[in-house]
Amino acid sequence: MTFAVVLAAAVVVGLLLGLLGGGGSILTVPVLVYLAGQQPDAAIPASLFVVAVTSAAALVPHARAQRLEWRTGLVLGTAGLAGAYAGGRLAAHLPPTMLLTGFGLLMATAATLMIRSCRRPLRVRSHTGRLPALLTLGCTVGLVTGLIGAGGGFVIVPVLVLVAGLPMATAVGTSLLVITLQAAAGLAGQLQHATIDWTLTGIVTTLAVAGAVVGARLGTRIPARLLRTGFGWFLVVMAASVLLEQAPAAVRHALAGTLSGRLVLGAGCAVLAVAAARHVHVCRTTPVNSA
Repeated sequence: MTFAVVLAAAVVVGLLLGLLGGGGSILTVPVLVYLAGQQPDAAIPASLFVVAVTSAAALVPHARAQRLEWRTGLVLGTAGLAGAYAGGRLAAHLPPTMLLTGFGLLMATAATLMIRSCRRPLRVRSHTGRLPALLTLGCTVGLVTGLIGAGGGFVIVPVLVLVAGLPMATAVGTSLLVITLQAAAGLAGQLQHATIDWTLTGIVTTLAVAGAVVGARLGTRIPARLLRTGFGWFLVVMAASVLLEQAPAAVRHALAGTLSGRLVLGAGCAVLAVAAARHVHVCRTTPVNSA
């Protein structure tokens, strides 16, 4: 039963990568750790392999549909190669709890930016004068990719939309190019000290690729603002889940091991669901603020 859930989650990983240009890679490490039972030091390099191959596959339909800004993607991706490799080497010297906690906090920050961007107009800006900023951002995102085993799309998409000024559909395709380059570089760094279960990794990768192809085709049918908002709320859920898993045992027991804790947790989930539904509705019906 658990293995069937792992297989289903692999399809979801690919679906989200193809649809959102990120997000799926966020799931890969938790799926391998919490569902497949792998240790973080084995799950992170396996995740990088899954993400690199799946992102490359999802990139093809986006490129064919011209939803890809090659110059911006190559600048960010190339700048991130060194950062991703360094992150992969550095990961061996940091506690897994520290890595995953930082991961959760970074997701929460990206979620806030994406949700707040709902009413902002999307302006395609000139790249002139912003090359240093893109190089710095690419290197930083690459470092995160190598450290935590995620492709970085949860950071790259907001950067491409809010900093590079790309439309959401183009940001998704461009993000996949960056993720492919940086995940591959991070994997190269991890392989120096990692052991990968290639049978499990191959199965997960195959299913993720199938999901990615479907997700890339669905992306054109969803309005850009709703895609951005949905992406932001997805990150909220994932950030909360990761941070809860990394909380002290006493906190986790108080929330999940007692009736009052479960009631509080359930109420919090209900409030979050209502807030997300209301925000999506407002985002869909309110004109974009041009101020």
